[in-house]
Amino acid sequence: MREQDHSAEDYPGKHSHGEEVPEGGHGLSASTLAVRELLLALAAGFMVPAPLPDRLAAREDLPQIIDAATQAGLLMPDGSLVGTARHALLNTTPAPVVQALRRQLVDKLVAGGQGLGDLARELAREGLEDPRVAAELEQAADTALATDPGLAAALYAESIMAGASELPNAAKRAHALLATGELDAAGRLVDRLLALPDPNNANLAVDVAAAVWAHRGMLARSADTYAWIGPERTGNSAPLAALAMIGTGDVAGAKALLAAAHSSGSPTLLSVALSQARDGLLRTLGEQPELGLPYLIRASDMMNAAGAALPMPEVPAVLAALCALHGGEPAVAHSVLKAALAAGQGGDSARPRLFLLQAWCAMQQDNADDARLSINEALKANPWKLTPRDEFLLSVLDVGLARRGGEVHELVLAWDRAREAMMHVSVDLYSLLPWGELLITAARLRETARVAHDMQGAWELLERLGNPVLWSVPLHWAAVEAALLAESPEDLAPHAAALVRAAAHSRYAAMLAGAGKAWVSVLAGRFDAHDVEAAARGLAAVGMPWEGARLAGHAAARVDERRDMVKLLACARDIHPQVAAPATGNRPEAPLTRAGSAASTVAAPSGLSAREEEVARLVLEGRTYREIGEAIYISPRTAEHHVARMRRRLGAENRSDLLVRLRLALGEATPPRE
Repeated sequence: MREQDHSAEDYPGKHSHGEEVPEGGHGLSASTLAVRELLLALAAGFMVPAPLPDRLAAREDLPQIIDAATQAGLLMPDGSLVGTARHALLNTTPAPVVQALRRQLVDKLVAGGQGLGDLARELAREGLEDPRVAAELEQAADTALATDPGLAAALYAESIMAGASELPNAAKRAHALLATGELDAAGRLVDRLLALPDPNNANLAVDVAAAVWAHRGMLARSADTYAWIGPERTGNSAPLAALAMIGTGDVAGAKALLAAAHSSGSPTLLSVALSQARDGLLRTLGEQPELGLPYLIRASDMMNAAGAALPMPEVPAVLAALCALHGGEPAVAHSVLKAALAAGQGGDSARPRLFLLQAWCAMQQDNADDARLSINEALKANPWKLTPRDEFLLSVLDVGLARRGGEVHELVLAWDRAREAMMHVSVDLYSLLPWGELLITAARLRETARVAHDMQGAWELLERLGNPVLWSVPLHWAAVEAALLAESPEDLAPHAAALVRAAAHSRYAAMLAGAGKAWVSVLAGRFDAHDVEAAARGLAAVGMPWEGARLAGHAAARVDERRDMVKLLACARDIHPQVAAPATGNRPEAPLTRAGSAASTVAAPSGLSAREEEVARLVLEGRTYREIGEAIYISPRTAEHHVARMRRRLGAENRSDLLVRLRLALGEATPPRE
């Protein structure tokens, strides 16, 4: 409730009629009361030498009053009030009197044509309700919204403290909250607004609501939100609506909306960024999908240059990075993401996703350390927890890193976390990469049924889009890997055939098709070492060195000619130089059961060489000589020699004795794999 207004004459040291209080009337002299009057005015926000309340400004002895306050240690040299004095005055003076002074201060500044500036924020936080203060705060928030949403969110909140109505600017405030990462607060605010019969700023409110749904991993609800408002009212948000609709498989609906929507925007950086993103995304669905990537990169560049944080289902940098990753160009994706992070594209809410995709680029290029660094940056980006969409991506990154590192125990734990995360999101076009990783891991853990329903949704989504080459190829490759792990030729055939068909339109697909053919021949034991090496190097050329080295390593363990074995092992080491480091593991994948999947990776001083410790850990997992050779790119014969030397060095009489001594030497208590 607004406090009762008091006139400028209602100061301590004056009767209600305005005459001077006689000396000693309140136990204070007139000069002391004048000093107190000055100090109270300063506490309320006035300044020396100006502005000051009219009565104080008219006093001839004002300089003496200021000197007295300064000599008493109550004023700083710059004329500001000492903090303890300000606190005491504000706490001992009736609030209506203080607010009356503050209102008079606003009167003087406005009458003089001066803006309130930061004073408006201070007055709002001090509880002054004044429409002029509220209006100035709202105007400042509108100005800051595009480039500094965190400041805008604070200003909108303070304008409400100053008496502004909450609903007229609810959409803008929700936009600011979303851009700063406060997903739940933004969602609650925009829900209230859209429930009204005729919401103010409905277009912006719909953009925010659609972005919130996307962050929650429910892109279909984003598309529904745009369908609710209709093409006639979508206006400049049509490219955003198309992005959501295409992401859920409704390309026909997206094109119809784009044709019916009427954009009235001028060719600004933002409008150009959105149109480039729209055109680029549509081109990725055609037979020359590589034409879409330049459009998406330019869209990201324009968004970076604009420095604005719009509410979007996906920012252009994410679209460009996904396009590059789906096309086998993780280095390009990393470059786009790095530039977007430096420019603050999408505001704070986009930073975790940008960092997580950067981690995906590093993981795909087999740089686990960089991937974990990017994950740490994603977790530190905001004080709030990750959104469901980002939490899902993080959980799959953990799965992918554990799988590539051969950390079986960590893989099982990460898989359990991912299973929970996947229940909070639905499949869309922009999440196919993590779903492919889960398909491979599910096959390895013999839990394909866990992802069967979601994978069916992914294939249906691609079919609705016309099975676009760019977006389909990585998922077909994941299905090939899963079928190889499951030893299922009937599951392998359709996806291998799809890669062969796509090879006519995609270099990436051609490389993957060749790799799939090489894997089948290696597992069948009928292959040419030269063809396998070419396929392995092809995988490395499209940003998949781990997969290439694994293929060459498997082939080396199965080849008859020593010359070919040496050649393939050299190829594996060449495209995957980290294989010598025990920490990376790089073990070949084989189907596992949950009951027998745990493997310790803890090593202790053992008296064994680094290579022997590496072999010893694999022996303790129950690996055969061939599996050990495939894991660390040595021949089975060399693995056997390492085991024989360890047996002699440790004085083991038989294999059981060796296993006990190895566990003691390495400080491990893990039983061999069943």
